[in-house]
Amino acid sequence: MTSEVTYAEVSFNNESKSSGVNSSAASKARAAPHKSNAGFPKLLCASLLTLFLLMAISFFIAFVKTAWNCCPKNWKSFSSSCYFISTESATWQESENKCVRMAAHLLVINTQEEQKFIIRNLEQNSAYFVGLSDPEGQRRWQWVDQTPYNESATFWHEGEPSHTSERCVLVNFRYFRGWGWNDVPCYDRQRSVCEMMTIHL
Repeated sequence: MTSEVTYAEVSFNNESKSSGVNSSAASKARAAPHKSNAGFPKLLCASLLTLFLLMAISFFIAFVKTAWNCCPKNWKSFSSSCYFISTESATWQESENKCVRMAAHLLVINTQEEQKFIIRNLEQNSAYFVGLSDPEGQRRWQWVDQTPYNESATFWHEGEPSHTSERCVLVNFRYFRGWGWNDVPCYDRQRSVCEMMTIHL
């Protein structure tokens, strides 16, 4: 009888200890909070900050490019150039010299759009020297800024150029024909148009 009691107590104690261990582990498992990814909010914040900075830089570059390309006072802006329309009459060379003193040159017309812009700002009863000439009288036309002369981008009046002794070019208005180029003697005194690149501040 004594032997049976002792075995029962030992067996009960072992079961209690084993049950205590499992209960404690289960309790800890239930009590342990769910751990979230602590790095995710930081990563999201860094990504948003980078995006904001990129947008700010893009806006700044676009603003500077459009707002700070400018022309001097009394000059007109078109595309990447500035134009000054002189109301004083002078020879072709005197007109070019005046442009050079303003860090510019006589007008060089490269496209039909540029021609249209210029003539919208001219007076029909006046003629204006441009930067095209034939120094040797050989019909080898040259622009003052060394731009190649392009036959497909010229706007001569019908029948022009007409005389080898007329070596300088102006743009003028002819009734029933509109605006166009005309070759004239370089010593004629006419108005002129100067051109320079826009100023980047």
